[in-house]
Amino acid sequence: MSQNKSAYELKEQLNTVGYKLTPQRKAILDILLENQCKHLTCEDIYTLVRAKMPSIGIATVYRTLPLFEKMGYLNRVHLDDGYVRYEVCDNKEAHSHHHLICTQCGALSEIQVDMLEELEKQIQTTTGFMVTDHSVKFYGLCKNCQSGDTKP
Repeated sequence: MSQNKSAYELKEQLNTVGYKLTPQRKAILDILLENQCKHLTCEDIYTLVRAKMPSIGIATVYRTLPLFEKMGYLNRVHLDDGYVRYEVCDNKEAHSHHHLICTQCGALSEIQVDMLEELEKQIQTTTGFMVTDHSVKFYGLCKNCQSGDTKP
């Protein structure tokens, strides 16, 4: 199904902590898997789920996302645009990936290169503080905006 947690694994994990994989949670999970390269807001997820399950309420989506986050399935992403966004966790990443944000058109892309490992080691050596994760956002102009192919 995915290199991330499958529905079966999530169902087992939910059962372990006393929850069930309800049809609504399964529908939300399916939407997240279908859009795992995107950074969706709760409202985006609700709109996509509602297209497949018209009876779902937005409150169900709002309650489910923090549950999936708590279980390590989702990351909450703040891109300084006033919205909380969610992305499916990649269990193979030691740290969160970094985001490239175009200040002109708002395009968002990810970069997997992590050049901060040496800095983290130096921080631990000099201060005794062990970095377990970090979040980096780079702001600038995407290729399209640099070439004038997009409008603000």
